[in-house]
Amino acid sequence: MDELERNQRHKERMQRKKAAIDASIAQANQDQGVFVLLTGNGKGKSSSAFGMVARALGHGMKVGVAQFIKSRTDTGEEAFFSQQANVDWHVLGDGFTWDTQDRAQDIATSERGWLIAEQMLTDPSYDLVVLDELTYLINYKYLEAERVYDALVNRPPMQHLVVTGRAATSELRSLADTVSDISDEKHAYRAGVQAQKGVDL
Repeated sequence: MDELERNQRHKERMQRKKAAIDASIAQANQDQGVFVLLTGNGKGKSSSAFGMVARALGHGMKVGVAQFIKSRTDTGEEAFFSQQANVDWHVLGDGFTWDTQDRAQDIATSERGWLIAEQMLTDPSYDLVVLDELTYLINYKYLEAERVYDALVNRPPMQHLVVTGRAATSELRSLADTVSDISDEKHAYRAGVQAQKGVDL
């Protein structure tokens, strides 16, 4: 096969592919708020969510972020996004459960934090709400699961939602419009590398 024929075959394949993709795009005609669930054991769930925060801000949208479990306020994303006019950023945790070692405290902290998240989920002025590490509050039974699911389902119709965290329940997976399960193949931490600014913090 000469180069001219190879190029022609490539062009024909791409034309068929374009026709199929264009047809799929034409069928996607609903305009609504989307629920994105980012779960799995791999790194990058929160980072992906914060990428969507940046994308939303680029469109002039209002964003609310609720960070559960985590207590650090010195991360790069918090330092940057909390300065943006259209972002309400809330760090709502006391630290990871192996640090707190106090279930009653974790439950009380989760309840207080959930009140803030619930308020955002009922406010149509928020175009995007990110509930970072929410899965832990459900899995550890710090919050009543049905209360959480009801709030997610009954949010304003055009409000987008991102939930992150490991081991998402089957109910969360069912409720979400888009589910990404991020796998863990390799991590620098296991080779003794400290968390790095700009990558992990």
